[in-house]
Amino acid sequence: MVRIFNPVWKAYNTSMLIYLGADHRGFELKEKVKKFLTERAYPVSDISEPTLTPEDDYPEIAKRAAEKVSIDFDRAKAILICGSGVGMCVVANKYPNVRAALGFSADQAFDSRREDDVNVLCLAAGHINEEEALKTVVAWLQTPFSGEDRHRRRLRQLEKIEAEIAERGRRL
Repeated sequence: MVRIFNPVWKAYNTSMLIYLGADHRGFELKEKVKKFLTERAYPVSDISEPTLTPEDDYPEIAKRAAEKVSIDFDRAKAILICGSGVGMCVVANKYPNVRAALGFSADQAFDSRREDDVNVLCLAAGHINEEEALKTVVAWLQTPFSGEDRHRRRLRQLEKIEAEIAERGRRL
């Protein structure tokens, strides 16, 4: 059984909205994650197809979530699930203000939030079991960004890179 580790999780939950998305390979795991989160009063918006759709494609689903997080990056988070997790992660990272990471363990998810302020967690349904996925989700949702100077400095460097790429794109 996966337990919520933080006793003040309810207060933290009310300030965020979690967009949840999966393609056909991640659909079953997404349904389990959604049930787990809604039972714990996390506000979830499922942006996937409403039923298992074998011909859906991960780029469109990741796009829907990344657009939401990109606009409301202070409050919104997303959990995206596909077979490898990589496709969703690649698409999400195309958007400004989005920092997506592939999560394979609770420790890795903890680091991604604490050090990199990741706001999109991508899971690989073909490579992670339900128990580990739920532990990873809990760790990711309950870990705040540390705010340490070195981590803030690195995030500013990322923002600068994003701005440079956007400027080059305008000139093309």
